[in-house]
Amino acid sequence: MNCLQVARVLQSYLDGETDEVTARRVSAHLEDCRRCGLETSVYQEIHNALARRTEPDSQAVERLQAFGASLLSDPPTGDDDAEHGTTPATGP
Repeated sequence: MNCLQVARVLQSYLDGETDEVTARRVSAHLEDCRRCGLETSVYQEIHNALARRTEPDSQAVERLQAFGASLLSDPPTGDDDAEHGTTPATGP
């Protein structure tokens, strides 16, 4: 799963509304992708603030907005090799 795919289902995943296969794929991605892991913590902070009926941390909201903007500005590559510092295998 790549970052864009995770972003599309992240809220459902956090709410426990994804099927088991999707949940496993998102969980595996979050273990490997620091960027998405950080954004998950932002979503959780906002969720917790709403549950407490308090205003979410303004920096968490700003990070979430920046993450959404980065998803719109980064061209989809189909994988996260560059982000994780790996390169795809070449050859036959």
